[in-house]
Amino acid sequence: MRAIWTGSIAFGLVNVPVKLYSATENHDVSMHQVHEKDGGRIRNQHRCQECGKVVEFDDIVKAYDDGDNRVILTKDDFEALPADENDDLDVLQFVPNDQIDPIMLEKSYFLEPTSKTPKAYLLLRQTLEDTDRTAIVKITLRTRTRLAILRVCGKVLMIQTLRWADEIRDVDFKGVNSQAKISKKELEMSAKLVESYSEDFTPEEFNDDYQDELRKLIDAKIDKGETLDLEKAFPDEDEDEEPGGDVIDLMDALRKSVDTSRSSKKGSNRSGAKKTSGKSSSGKSSSGKSSSGKSSSGKSSLGKSSSSKSAAKKKTG
Repeated sequence: MRAIWTGSIAFGLVNVPVKLYSATENHDVSMHQVHEKDGGRIRNQHRCQECGKVVEFDDIVKAYDDGDNRVILTKDDFEALPADENDDLDVLQFVPNDQIDPIMLEKSYFLEPTSKTPKAYLLLRQTLEDTDRTAIVKITLRTRTRLAILRVCGKVLMIQTLRWADEIRDVDFKGVNSQAKISKKELEMSAKLVESYSEDFTPEEFNDDYQDELRKLIDAKIDKGETLDLEKAFPDEDEDEEPGGDVIDLMDALRKSVDTSRSSKKGSNRSGAKKTSGKSSSGKSSSGKSSSGKSSSGKSSLGKSSSSKSAAKKKTG
């Protein structure tokens, strides 16, 4: 396994250095397209429909069509976008586990603790487990900012990227609104049928039969000598750094984060009370006692979180 991202989980003043690894892999048999007559490899060409010429990869850019207009976007245009270069995996909130709809889940990643003393990692894992909570986080992978969840998976912490809310389609199928009557007897029989199939889910018991049979077919063809000279048919194609900055005083960071959160809530409550009472707050707002002022002063006093962030380097391999 190779780390594809290096950074830190950050919430409050707590900073947990981690590495990100893809948690899944494709087990399908890898294949090429070849000419059936002689087994020669088929090569795809990018040909321009206007001039008819083959276009090199470096000369290809992207465009957006709305039906009436075509907007060409160059590499310089994309580089000018405000891509987030943050190496932090920012925790936005903690939510109950059952509030995450599986339809939103995309790719899964394992998080490895990279601190010399992984106490903060273990503490976060245990806290999520004991409170039945899932963290909603933001992470930047390959210049794209993604929404994701941070949850416990066995002994490790796991990241699962999420689809954005507007990517889930709204559906209203006619059949689901039917007023068909379901009798008590039908419900009882249906429940008995479900019960007869009920057991614990064990993923290891299930195999991809199609891929198994495909491998057997390939092996049989090899045994019969139905193969090609690979050199002619398929010609050849043209240690990570450890982040530093351990969390030296974890309890102190946790305590300051909680105090900052509480003072922020108190500050907002006071502000709301003053507004409802009808008193002017223009003279008091500049006294430096706002919740934002406390938050910024608390964060700068730690000094350890920022050093950990600067030491962490993102991997895009």
